[in-house]
Amino acid sequence: MKKAALHNLGCKVNAYETEAMQQMLEDAGYEIVPFREKADVYVINTCTVTNIADRKSRQMLHRARRQNPDAVIVAAGCFVQLAGQEMLETGMADIILGNNKKKQLLSMLDAYQKQQVCMAQWEDINDGQKEYEPLSLARSGGHTRAFIKIQDGCNQFCSYCVIPYARGRVRSRQLFDILAEVRALAAAGYQEVVLTGIHISSYGIDTGDSLLHLIASIHEIENIRRIRLGSLEPGIVTEEFASGLSKLDKVCPHFHLSMQSGCDSVLKRMNRKYNTDDYQKRCSILRKYFSYPALTTDVIVGFPGETQEEFQATRQFVEQIGFAEMHVFKYSRRAGTKAAQMPNQVAEELKTARSLQLITLGEQMADAYVQSMMGQTCTALLEETLLHEGQRYAVGYTKEYVKIAVKTEKDRFNCFAKGKIVQKFLPNLYLMVEF
Repeated sequence: MKKAALHNLGCKVNAYETEAMQQMLEDAGYEIVPFREKADVYVINTCTVTNIADRKSRQMLHRARRQNPDAVIVAAGCFVQLAGQEMLETGMADIILGNNKKKQLLSMLDAYQKQQVCMAQWEDINDGQKEYEPLSLARSGGHTRAFIKIQDGCNQFCSYCVIPYARGRVRSRQLFDILAEVRALAAAGYQEVVLTGIHISSYGIDTGDSLLHLIASIHEIENIRRIRLGSLEPGIVTEEFASGLSKLDKVCPHFHLSMQSGCDSVLKRMNRKYNTDDYQKRCSILRKYFSYPALTTDVIVGFPGETQEEFQATRQFVEQIGFAEMHVFKYSRRAGTKAAQMPNQVAEELKTARSLQLITLGEQMADAYVQSMMGQTCTALLEETLLHEGQRYAVGYTKEYVKIAVKTEKDRFNCFAKGKIVQKFLPNLYLMVEF
């Protein structure tokens, strides 16, 4: 039996596609082994969101070649879209699969094994309207929650972002196809689904559907107990949208609203489609319809031209909103984007200093959010066991994505616990007392 090893870089969409390729290989008779082991085929699903992601993609391709010089090396995904020609010319990979081409993995492997010459399938993904690539999962590595890819591509063209060039325009997955996958995963025992995509707020703009209708349709599927949403653009949060979600009790009150900056002048240079007043209104709408919703976000520090005053405006704004979690990124200059050509690029040491300030603030806000949850009744889906100081605990997440532990004497995998959060237990872990 031939062995295959896969390595994923990047976002949840990449993770979903890597799982889909793994299942294709399994169904074709391959034994899946850890990436560190010797394999006949190595598949690296690459990322290009930052310069660091590019470097990691190259490193993993070289590592696979070193581990077994005779193996077939497959490079797939976003880095291929921007560096496919370089890969072809340098022999970095034997099979090169761009986005919207991952479905061809098995046929390309077969062709390579017959011809023993480099095989490449990628195209300008922005050249004309592409169709959604029909990948799907019959099972998920998450065991209790399953990620469901509902769309691909982005039409936003933020000035710092290379993803529209790597992923193309918005392409929505057909509703019937999503529901069929969710039903299959529910039948396999999964109780929570996470809707993911490159820009899920755009779901349905090319098919006449909407994200709210999709969520309501999934809500009707038996045995699915939770629906969690991936990153949302603030503009989708209207009274109608929030009111509609609040009527669906399976929806987790955990909303990741992409922000990037809390300063209007920086948002304008980023080509974001809102200002801070608008963003704050969207947060208020969610807090109107949900009790103790977990609002989380992303922030980029050191965007070109960011002054100390602009950074302080961002710091004050995020503190004012009071996020449950905040992911902080240093701006990464990407060739081909408008931001790369902007004057007054911020020095790396200043980016680092500002990043550390916001990370510290984010940790304080996260603790404050969980403190606000103390004494509130909540439920957690349990997914792993922890042994600590001779005591057995079941660990899982609340609907708000707070990580909790409950004392237990038996395996509670994929079971629900109901109770109250009473205290901090370990870093990023809180103790729940069951009713």
